[in-house]
Amino acid sequence: MSNTFVIGDIHGGLKALQQVINRANVTTNDKLIFLGDYVDGWSETPAVLDFLIDLSTTYSCVFMQGNHEEMLIKWLKKEDDNELWRFHGGEATVQAYQNIPLKTIERHISFLEKLNEYYIDNKNRLFVHAGFTHLKGVAFEYFRGMLWWDRTLWETAMAVDGNLSADSVRYPQRLKLYKEIYVGHTPVIRFGASAPMNFANVWNVDTGAAFTGKLSILNVDTKEYWQSDSLPDLYPAEKGRN
Repeated sequence: MSNTFVIGDIHGGLKALQQVINRANVTTNDKLIFLGDYVDGWSETPAVLDFLIDLSTTYSCVFMQGNHEEMLIKWLKKEDDNELWRFHGGEATVQAYQNIPLKTIERHISFLEKLNEYYIDNKNRLFVHAGFTHLKGVAFEYFRGMLWWDRTLWETAMAVDGNLSADSVRYPQRLKLYKEIYVGHTPVIRFGASAPMNFANVWNVDTGAAFTGKLSILNVDTKEYWQSDSLPDLYPAEKGRN
C-alpha cells in the first residue's frame, strides 16, 4: 500500500528533512509532496537541494515553489541581491554557496526553474506553498506570485466558524473549490502551535522549522504526522531565520 505525504517548509535544515523521512518510514512506493521554502535560514541549503534532486530519482516527488526559491534563483542567476532576503535567511544561503562548484549551482538553478506553482491530485486536493486569492481557483490567479506569498487564504480558514456548513452563503468561496488544501508559508508557531494545524478544509504544515520549531511530514489520508527535533537543537551553533 502506498501513502501520500506532504512536507512543510525546510529552510536549509537537511538534518530535519532526513529525520522526518526516516521517522515516517517512507518507502519508494510512497508519494512525497513538498510545499516549498527548501532554502534560507539554516546552513545547508545547497545540501538540501542536492538531497531533493537525488531523492526524486528514486521516489515519486512533487516540488512546489516557495517565496524563498523565487528570491534565491534571482541571486544565483545574478539578477538581484535583495537585502531584505539576506536578512530573512538569505545570508546563511549566501555563505553556504561560497565554495559550491559552478556545475552544482547550474544544477540547482535547473531544479528551481522547474518547480510547480501548485499541484492538484486525483482527489481534488490542492497543494500550494502559500495560498491563492482568485475566487475561481489557482489556475485563474492574476498575480502568480500570490501562490507563494499569500496569507489571506490561511487567515480566512482560521476565521471560519467550525459549525458553519459549507453550503452556507457565508462559507468562503475559495474553500469550496477543493476537497482539501495544504499550505505552508505561515508558521503555526505564530499561533502558539507546534504541530500541523487544520481549520475548515485547510491544513497548514509549516511548523516553524525556519525559527524555533520542527519540520513536519503529514500523511494526507490518515492525517498522522511525524516531526523532527527542533531545528535549534539540530543546529546549536546557528540562529536560523530572523
